[in-house]
Amino acid sequence: MKQYNVTGMSCAACSARVEKAVSKVAGVTSCSVSLLTNSMGVEGDAVAQDIITAVEEAGYGASPKSSGSSSETTTHASDEGILKDKETPVLRKRLIASLCFLLPLMYFSMGHMMWNWPIPSFLSGNHIAMGLIQLLLTTIIMVINQKFFINGFRSLWHLAPNMDALVALGATASYIYSTYALFAMTDAMMWGDAAKVMSYMHEFYFESAAMILTLITLGKMLEAHSKGRTTDALKNLMKLAPKTAIVERDGTEIEVPIEQVKIGDIFIVRPGENIPVDGIVVEGTSAVNEAALTGESIPADKSSGDTVSAATLNQSGFLRCEATRVGEDTTLSQIIQMVSDAAATKAPIAKIADKVSGVFVPAVIAISVITIFVWLFAGQNIGFALARGISVLVISCPCALGLATPVAIMVGNGMGAKNGIMFKTAVSMEETGKVQIVALDKTGTITSGEPKVTDILPAKDISEERLLSLAYTLEERSEHPLAGAILLKAKENGINAAGEISDFKALPGNGLSGNLDGNYLLGGNLKFIGEHVSIPAELQKKAASFSEEGKTPLYFSLNDQLIGIIAVADVIKEDSPQAVRELQNMGIRVVMLTGDNEKTANAIGRQAGVDEVIAGVLPDGKENVIRSLKKNGRTAMVGDGINDAPALTRADIGIAIGAGTDIAIDAADVVLMKSRLSDVPAGIRLSRATLRNIHENLFWAFFYNVIGIPLAVGVWYPMLGWKLNPMFGAAAMSLSSFCVVTNALRLNWFNMHNTKRDKKISQRRKQEVTTMEKTMKIEGMMCGHCEARVQKCLEALAEVDHATVSHETGTALVSLNAEISDDMLKKTVEEQDYKVIGIQ
Repeated sequence: MKQYNVTGMSCAACSARVEKAVSKVAGVTSCSVSLLTNSMGVEGDAVAQDIITAVEEAGYGASPKSSGSSSETTTHASDEGILKDKETPVLRKRLIASLCFLLPLMYFSMGHMMWNWPIPSFLSGNHIAMGLIQLLLTTIIMVINQKFFINGFRSLWHLAPNMDALVALGATASYIYSTYALFAMTDAMMWGDAAKVMSYMHEFYFESAAMILTLITLGKMLEAHSKGRTTDALKNLMKLAPKTAIVERDGTEIEVPIEQVKIGDIFIVRPGENIPVDGIVVEGTSAVNEAALTGESIPADKSSGDTVSAATLNQSGFLRCEATRVGEDTTLSQIIQMVSDAAATKAPIAKIADKVSGVFVPAVIAISVITIFVWLFAGQNIGFALARGISVLVISCPCALGLATPVAIMVGNGMGAKNGIMFKTAVSMEETGKVQIVALDKTGTITSGEPKVTDILPAKDISEERLLSLAYTLEERSEHPLAGAILLKAKENGINAAGEISDFKALPGNGLSGNLDGNYLLGGNLKFIGEHVSIPAELQKKAASFSEEGKTPLYFSLNDQLIGIIAVADVIKEDSPQAVRELQNMGIRVVMLTGDNEKTANAIGRQAGVDEVIAGVLPDGKENVIRSLKKNGRTAMVGDGINDAPALTRADIGIAIGAGTDIAIDAADVVLMKSRLSDVPAGIRLSRATLRNIHENLFWAFFYNVIGIPLAVGVWYPMLGWKLNPMFGAAAMSLSSFCVVTNALRLNWFNMHNTKRDKKISQRRKQEVTTMEKTMKIEGMMCGHCEARVQKCLEALAEVDHATVSHETGTALVSLNAEISDDMLKKTVEEQDYKVIGIQ
């Protein structure tokens, strides 16, 4: 997508006009204009100059955004320029200047006439002089706010009236009619007609013209200030990027501008300094605060071989790193680019406002003209009719319609970025909250993706330390992933190898063998070890239970004697079960996809608590599964690997775990920087909250105009005597956009990890939960020890919240959080050598 800066836009009608003009250019496939950031995203192969010309012919200005370079500062400077609040200071100056002349104008026009405030004696009774002073002060205020007239009449010239046109027409009508009244009053005075003089004196609307311009300027300033705050999170992020880096050149440390850092350079980061570019730690250890990128407040420990990212803070130690990503390729720059792209895109819900905005201003002008003529035909004087027409012009606000969606999207995006949840487009921000099914890839998403030792079961007369030491000695030579888990466990426990292995052999698919000081050491699966040693039935039974739980039992023997079993598994992440429960409580069906066999897959699925497990899915089959799931509702796919990319693309919403591959991240619509599954429900909550906010904004924008325009027309005047002064209409118009933007800013206080506002579970699931208690009748329990044993084995099941066991009554009351078969409960208890005689 090519991005452009657009100047001269003041309301939704402007953005709609620009979008319409650019969409007609040959080669443009899609165009979206953001009133919030005054930017435009264009897709297609159209020539940039043709696009710029189309914008200019529509009455606005355009220029290409900096496409960037290898310079990170250049990129950030460009983005900061886009996000910097340039409007508020200009509008503040205009407002102060306007007020300096408005206050004396109001003193002379209303203070003296309504409350008889004192004025200089030479003006007392001199109505023409009073009128001339009002004319002069109003003219000055109109010159100060000339931008309304320039933009407004230019838009009328191009037959594309905008909000400025409404203000310009309203103020101009007030000014011209008041000037006519002043000259008519002069003529009446020359003829000595005192009654007419006083009549024309009351027809002055100079203060209305001046007040309209000042109040609209006030509203614009408040709106600009609030709009500036919507990008605070992003601007703060940009400020974190260092402007210089200390690099090693020819063995010497020198400080260079950040744009001169190249891939492969060695850079130095001392305690308290921000990391300048992405890299890999070559030397040193430290704790790095990554909150700027991930929202994670706890510092991450870094040592040799670990990755570091630009804009993160080195808190404690000295780090020597090699640059791997610089300029636009750093994680920081990609985050900024994602948010910038999202701002340049348009959410589907915004199209409603766009359609209305396209015809809104011409319709308001037509209503204003009709209002004037209707009141004239009804017998009212020109002053009354004109006041009603001007009120219609100045109370109507297309800005609120145009800002309703983009401000909420921008604030929501900023909140997401601050918490490590990146929405790539406005569409993904809107659609994420609508998902009904979430498909989770098992490896690296539900599980950690790295095998770990879960259980150590030594044989009789063998200690855990001895078993682990011998296993370490044998597995040290192996390159199998499961071997790495045993080596890691031994290092964590401070256990060393039992000696030097010789005659090492690896038998693919079976196991390992070697000679340790004349002793024959074996390790492998049940089939391999079973051919060499006898395995006690009790250990075989325990190993079978490991397999049921999705673990891989590894057997070890020494000199034809089994020395024990070590179970290894790709363990689920700590937050996975909680994340799955949160998704289910939001009314979302959770499906797990894996290439594992059905037994292992079901074991992991039970631990995670998912609704459905689809096992044996080949890498190229995930896309077909997603295609099938989409028939049942909007589907999100969560994954991290290269083989997940097609499925991420096929899903309605693709969510990539941030620690995954670049290909998966590129294919996704949402990126989770923290690589935590709990951020999936958090992202859905944020999307739903943003969509709620957009609905509130659109309701306010439509409701305001539906109520305000009839009041301005004077619909209620014949019945209730209600009529709207143009000044109050201008004040209401000013506040409408401010209210919309302020409402969007409430998202800054939204807690996306709070589950209280989650959609309640469906009636079916609620009924299941309330009745999900089972009573088991168990024989063989004799004492408190038996109770504890049964309770422990039951509560080890992921579906069991709590088990109350009594040996006296021979029962176990089991409270469940998910469905589980009676057979599984029975099998779990009977593995402990007790008999289950019934389950109710």
